[in-house]
Amino acid sequence: MSAQEDEERMEVAEDQNIEDAILEDASDEEDKDGEDNQTTSNGGGGGRSKAKVYLPGQALDNDEELVCDESAYIMLHQAHTGAPCLSFDVVQDPLGDDREEFPLTAFLVAGTQAARTHVNGVIVMKMSNMNRTQREKDDESDDSGEESDDEDVGGDGKTPHLNCALIKHAGCVNRLRVTTFNGTQYVASWSEMGRVHIYNINEQLAAVDDNHACRTYQQNKVGDGVKPDFTFSGHQKEGFAIDWCPTTRGMLATGDCRRDIHIWRPNDKGSWNVDQRPLVGHTDSVEDIQWSPNEANVLASCSVDKSIRIWDCRAAPSKACMLTADNAHESDVNVISWNRNEPLIASGGDDGVLHIWDLRQFQTKTPVATFKHHTDHITTVEWHPKESTILASGGDDDQIALW
Repeated sequence: MSAQEDEERMEVAEDQNIEDAILEDASDEEDKDGEDNQTTSNGGGGGRSKAKVYLPGQALDNDEELVCDESAYIMLHQAHTGAPCLSFDVVQDPLGDDREEFPLTAFLVAGTQAARTHVNGVIVMKMSNMNRTQREKDDESDDSGEESDDEDVGGDGKTPHLNCALIKHAGCVNRLRVTTFNGTQYVASWSEMGRVHIYNINEQLAAVDDNHACRTYQQNKVGDGVKPDFTFSGHQKEGFAIDWCPTTRGMLATGDCRRDIHIWRPNDKGSWNVDQRPLVGHTDSVEDIQWSPNEANVLASCSVDKSIRIWDCRAAPSKACMLTADNAHESDVNVISWNRNEPLIASGGDDGVLHIWDLRQFQTKTPVATFKHHTDHITTVEWHPKESTILASGGDDDQIALW
């Protein structure tokens, strides 16, 4: 490697400094921003005008800036990973469900989209000591005391913490998903290089759970030598669709931008057997996949071909498509989400429309509900894990909507 190449690599590494990622209390920065933005310049008149409430879809002037209303959030923190991430997933931990008592802890996995292909990674994270940031009315009179506590740098106090363990990844991570299988935490990652990898992340989770172990992991650059437990190179193109089966642990489905869906099944050797025969049905890029939350071997997929399809993997790949809504949207169908409690699927597309499908009436090819709120492509949708009547959607219009 030449000196110039070595210098360039060091420069890129500094730009993507994952190990030095920090988690900070957003209220400190937002308090200052909020004070500065309570009034705004009023052209050349030199006067001041009050900040206005932003309405979704409203155009911003070049000198206008959106400022977060911190009072809308019970807890709001900002995490910096050093590189943008297209995908993340929450790791199931033994700390219990429905946690509401502060401070909170969460384990996450994210995949980077770095400026250079060779500096991408899978980041295993532990966010801890995350305290409530929304102030109670009774606390507003004690601002001075609060500020002194917030300045607790290096102590436990109210300073949130972020530990990261990086795994070197070949290419940008298009999307990743996490599962627990046979006592091991696995992450499956879709690479822009057209390959799907499965990593055992138990070592990384143990590292981020201990400050000393995390420093040792980072200093020794352990992640540079981590290899995937399994890699599938049978897809003809890169892809984004990927989902672990919740009813048959270790079973995986992946879909690519060509139109192919492959089914992965775990074997008794601690590896996976991937059916080389793709499911036949879609005619364009597969954008999203969702396994049924209660029926083994059943999954749904959506595509750029405007269709939503229901599959039964027990059938031969050429006959596995059981139900089809051919023109589910007016254009690309980007995302789907399968309700965990009711036979409902939500879908979002490039048309900015959110459809709700009842699987008991799927053969009619007509949604039971349609919502038009987003002004641009819908890029994410997800049902509440326990409340069957609540879901969230997000899109290229920079909005997240709760329904």
